[in-house]
Amino acid sequence: MTADEDVPGTGRTGDPPPPRAGDVLAPLEIEITRTLIVAGALASRDYQDVHHDPELARRKGAPDIFMNILTTNGLVGRYITDHFGPRAVLRKVAIRLGAPNHPGDTMVLTGTVEEVSGSTATVRVVGTNGIGSHVTGTVTVTLPAGAAA
Repeated sequence: MTADEDVPGTGRTGDPPPPRAGDVLAPLEIEITRTLIVAGALASRDYQDVHHDPELARRKGAPDIFMNILTTNGLVGRYITDHFGPRAVLRKVAIRLGAPNHPGDTMVLTGTVEEVSGSTATVRVVGTNGIGSHVTGTVTVTLPAGAAA
């Protein structure tokens, strides 16, 4: 793929412009559905009952099932590659969970470029939901050729 080819599914052509420290990424809203939570847990082989059985989750003190960290990690990675393009390579994803994602809520991911060095950028990512901050962390990404400043 060359920089002037369409990037399928993104609604844009080629790679985004080179990032600069302080750039703010467009937010991404993700509806938190029961299917998303259960499918993410199954795909990551996380069979803990709190990720698929509402009654057992309530017995353990949660109001409903909740998303596992591996699903959140994947959604953070998707957020970054949606912005920087499919040829961007995630080098390090360091996240911490806070308020759980429950069915019926919406998580909004936001990001700010903290640093750009050559072909590598570090992005601060925050994901919030109706009860607070679900995920915070940083992602280090190698940018596609031509996207670096």
